[in-house]
Amino acid sequence: MTDKQFKIFLDFDGTITKNDVGEEIFKKFLDSDNVNRIVEDLLTDRISSRECWESLCESALIIDLNEFDNFILAQEIEPTLHHFVEYCQTNSFEIFILSDGFDYYIEKILKRENLSHLKVFSNRLILNDEGKLIPSFPYYNADCRSSANCKRNHIIENSGDDDYSVFIGDGNSDIDAIHYVDFIFAKDDLLKYCEVQRITYFPFKNFDDVILRMNELLAKKRLKKRHQAELKRREAFLIE
Repeated sequence: MTDKQFKIFLDFDGTITKNDVGEEIFKKFLDSDNVNRIVEDLLTDRISSRECWESLCESALIIDLNEFDNFILAQEIEPTLHHFVEYCQTNSFEIFILSDGFDYYIEKILKRENLSHLKVFSNRLILNDEGKLIPSFPYYNADCRSSANCKRNHIIENSGDDDYSVFIGDGNSDIDAIHYVDFIFAKDDLLKYCEVQRITYFPFKNFDDVILRMNELLAKKRLKKRHQAELKRREAFLIE
């Protein structure tokens, strides 16, 4: 137990799971060339994340429910996740999963892992009677182009002045959110973004790496917040 209050904001696809589940779904149920074209439009900022998801869902083939669910349940999580969740519970750190993916598969995977108690903010998805994917975006904000689920807003709404905020992620959908947190754990494309933008971050490969670094932060007598993140949070709060 510690007297320092940390709020942990955690990406899902490619961070909690080994693969990007949303991407894997569309690779399986949509022509791969079409997927690559749409994703390339997203990565080059020709379309927003929401427009990307809408295009992918609209282009998807007719899907069999059982095949869809079985494919989702075959997706693996990062093996050190359970250790990290236990670590956070021991230290009374709140965890919030912020995903630009969809509740349909997130809920199934978390339930399989006995982690349904974790708080999740994500986009929503249904498979209708015709076998078509229908997305919706309850947390959409036009200012958050990199994620149809505006991760920035969840960070601001779920952390206070006395909290140290931590973001753990790996990809393009995280690049807006990280400007609003005190500590960033990054890998893959998010790490590259931090390098290019000269944003301070901690590299990680798995959640055991995060725990080691978190213990170092906890051991410090005086822990500084990231000033630029404080300014960004204040600015966003005033705008909202």
